[in-house]
Amino acid sequence: MADTLKIKINGIACEVEKGVTVLEAAHQSKIEIPTLCYLKKINEIGACRICMVEVSEGGRPKRLVASCVYPVTDGMEIFTNTEKVLQSRKRTLELILSTHDRKCLSCERSGNCELQKLAKDYKVDDEGYYDGEKEHYEIDETAAHMYRNNNKCVLCRRCVAACTANQYVGVIGANERGFKTHIGSNFDRGLGETSCVNCGQCIVMCPVGALCEKDDSDAVLTAIADPKKHVIVQTAPSVRAALGELFGYPIGTDVEGKMAAALRRIGFDKVFDTDFSADLTIMEEAAEFVERVTTGGVLPMFTSCSPGWVKFFEAYYPDWLDHLSTCKSPQQMFGAIAKSYYAEKNNIDKNDIVSVSIMPCTAKKFEQNRDDQDANGVSDVDIVLTTRELGKLIQRCGINFTELPDEDFDAPLGMSTGAGVIFGTSGGVMEAALRTAVETITGETLPKLEFTDVRPTTENTELEYTDVTGSIKEATYKVGDLEVKVAIVSGLSNAKKLIDDVRAGKRNYHFIEIMCCPGGCVNGGGQPHVSGNVRNFTNYRQKRASVLYKSDEAKTIRKSHENPAIKELYATYLEKPGSHKAHHLLHTTYVKRDKNPD
Repeated sequence: MADTLKIKINGIACEVEKGVTVLEAAHQSKIEIPTLCYLKKINEIGACRICMVEVSEGGRPKRLVASCVYPVTDGMEIFTNTEKVLQSRKRTLELILSTHDRKCLSCERSGNCELQKLAKDYKVDDEGYYDGEKEHYEIDETAAHMYRNNNKCVLCRRCVAACTANQYVGVIGANERGFKTHIGSNFDRGLGETSCVNCGQCIVMCPVGALCEKDDSDAVLTAIADPKKHVIVQTAPSVRAALGELFGYPIGTDVEGKMAAALRRIGFDKVFDTDFSADLTIMEEAAEFVERVTTGGVLPMFTSCSPGWVKFFEAYYPDWLDHLSTCKSPQQMFGAIAKSYYAEKNNIDKNDIVSVSIMPCTAKKFEQNRDDQDANGVSDVDIVLTTRELGKLIQRCGINFTELPDEDFDAPLGMSTGAGVIFGTSGGVMEAALRTAVETITGETLPKLEFTDVRPTTENTELEYTDVTGSIKEATYKVGDLEVKVAIVSGLSNAKKLIDDVRAGKRNYHFIEIMCCPGGCVNGGGQPHVSGNVRNFTNYRQKRASVLYKSDEAKTIRKSHENPAIKELYATYLEKPGSHKAHHLLHTTYVKRDKNPD
């Protein structure tokens, strides 16, 4: 059989790969068919019927089919914009909108809503809706990081696919049947009453405003307005790689300098960088790993930077918590140092410091309130905003982002290395840790800093498991007399596969990096929304990650242990990695959780 099929799309002859769907064939021919529910490989269910097209095959008359699930056949003729097709899509949109809460003016997704765009494209006006009965749902605000408004839900089930296929936890699904069908948890409990890991992947998958993070920007403005408060801000590595998308920049644009400038104009007293505490995390984590390896400690050791992953591990593998690094995440380490070292150095009362973080991650909103995250007797971090919240805050403050000059972060907590910036992508924490751990163990300078085997863009790495969410990668490095085996994975479904293999003795590693979100923080639940068409056909995660790798390459200093600000911190305050003071400020404890709470 031929590997390609000859077809016609809107009268134009073309060849496509065998086995593709009509939707994929059209995309290959530079024709975009609209979708609402479709997510490649994880939600191919043909539920919304927005992607309808007409096809003719085998000499039969034209008929309507759902292009996202209908396979191409040889000789098929496809029609994507006939009157029948356009009317079908419009009528479907009118039916969807007939039960939709159409308060677009106050909706968080107004102007960036896939349903709103479709309604505009197909000229669905206020007179075109079908009138009828509507179900009313109370807004669920029980989770720490987000709220669910089922009155705006279009039953696309993209959130369900993200929670189940990508993240394994599967705490949401379709409840009831027929007209009463709605998305919810078992027994319609609040999301905060389930084993949700707060990752926010359901939010970034949602095409409308049914799922949104809780907006804490008012608290930031209140703090800034208080003359008694010293308000500081830290920005995570991957925020600079995605924030520009909210202001019209192409995916993969580095806006670090404009971001720092915008934060100053919002009114923060100091603008710092989480990359600094990423370097600090490496110092502590590498020291912990070296100690475990050289003294017969508990192995493998898992990274602890991703709060969604940590919560998942606490619930699903509570008997293995001693395998988890005791290091706090960079967000929390930053807050602990800000309210101790920085406060003392600048003669500021720690109670007057308001520590704000800008994160790509909605789970950080949960993490800030975890137990044992208040080493100084006050919360390490007071307020967490997502990348999306920062974008809205910049607009709210009337700042012309695109016209801003590039500015630097403030010292000393704004000084960082290339190792710190790559924390924002899957494999970055491992690579940064290896740069320091290898030199610590061998006492020799690395001839090459790039550990490409652990990078997501490496093509020749063995992929143990692969799907749309990411992959598991493994590598072995000769470090002095030691042979160190490492593994890297993102997405909790992949993480579970790896951990189960390790526990069963099928895999053996010394050090494992796990990130909750597929692709790492560049694809965090608080990052800018990416439409279904872009998500399905563009490697946006790689484009964002490339920003971080380019930044690493451009840095003069690329190893965490060579950061001058980190050196001074240890020399004048912490003594050394793993010291008693470092443990008090920078390390934490974990709790056993019930994965199926009553």
